Amino acid sequence: MTEPAAAPASARDAIDAETDFVGTVAPEGADRLDEARLTEWLEGNVEGFAGPITLGKFKGGQSNPTYRIESPSGCYVLRRKPFGPLLPSAHAVDREFKVQAGLYTTGFPVPRQYGLCTDDAVVGSWFYVMGMVDGRTIWNGAMPSAIPSERRATYEAMIDTLARLHNTDVEAAGLSDYGKPGNYFGRQVERWTRQYKLAETEIMPEMERLIAWLPVTLPEQTRTSVVHGDYRIDNMIYAHDSPEVLTVLDWELSTLGDPLADFTYVAMAWVTENGGRSGVMDLDRKALGIPELDEVVTRYCAATERDGVPDLNWYFAYNFFRLAGIMQGIKKRVIDGTASSSHAKAMSERVLPLAEKAWEFAVKAGA
Repeated sequence: MTEPAAAPASARDAIDAETDFVGTVAPEGADRLDEARLTEWLEGNVEGFAGPITLGKFKGGQSNPTYRIESPSGCYVLRRKPFGPLLPSAHAVDREFKVQAGLYTTGFPVPRQYGLCTDDAVVGSWFYVMGMVDGRTIWNGAMPSAIPSERRATYEAMIDTLARLHNTDVEAAGLSDYGKPGNYFGRQVERWTRQYKLAETEIMPEMERLIAWLPVTLPEQTRTSVVHGDYRIDNMIYAHDSPEVLTVLDWELSTLGDPLADFTYVAMAWVTENGGRSGVMDLDRKALGIPELDEVVTRYCAATERDGVPDLNWYFAYNFFRLAGIMQGIKKRVIDGTASSSHAKAMSERVLPLAEKAWEFAVKAGA
């Protein structure tokens, strides 16, 4: 999972996003893998593979460390669990593998999945290997080098792809058992409350209020689909020369649930300052060609045959609360020394601002 872009960002972040998250570095220290054992596993489990390999670790990402594998047979991507103590149910690379493998059979844009390894003896943790997709990642929602028509087409493609995901036949994808029954938001509030408490390092009044308020104000769930859980403009790969979405990445938080969770998470960009990431609230959207939120709502509803969406304030409160929970997990890993990115410390300092933002929307929703 890459850094949650909805977190408040500084001017320094705006500079870093395009440089510090792009490309790979040589794995060092705890990030190094046993290349001999990995090569042996690849030879036995990845169709058409031929060694030797060269490994690079992608710069971006806080949760599941991600590597580029270069070999004579092509380029691959490896995602593994972090080493060290982990929170329960976190870093489920087996679920990432399963959902992408299922969606791939339906033609939805995800990478080809080659194999899942649940033997810690190979590289020290569970991992999976998938195909490398050649394209471009858009880290900055302002898309500084694009023209207005390109920006609009890109945002429309992002929304159309999300609608396509939510329209996917879960049973046809072999994912009918990918989630639990019941109210999705209820389960998520419970999950992130539990994860937050397990990683708690200090008492934050805003989080305590949200933990009390969210469970008693849950919205009704009317539909169930595959939910990505972290869907935003920089978690997909676009074609180099067009707005076509080639693949959607980072499925760690995916499950079966309420599709409004994904849509309202995307909508957070319109209530989040840019800071060089996915927010568009403080941009001159008309001049840039970025559609307004009501246009996005209309497009998504048309593609998913909805009459409209509910008031978004509760959903924004929930989404910022969830981001605060994610950031708290990163903060705990910084303290424990197991965070996987050099950006982890800066990200961990955003827990309180996210909690404050969540409570602001809770008040707007009637708290």
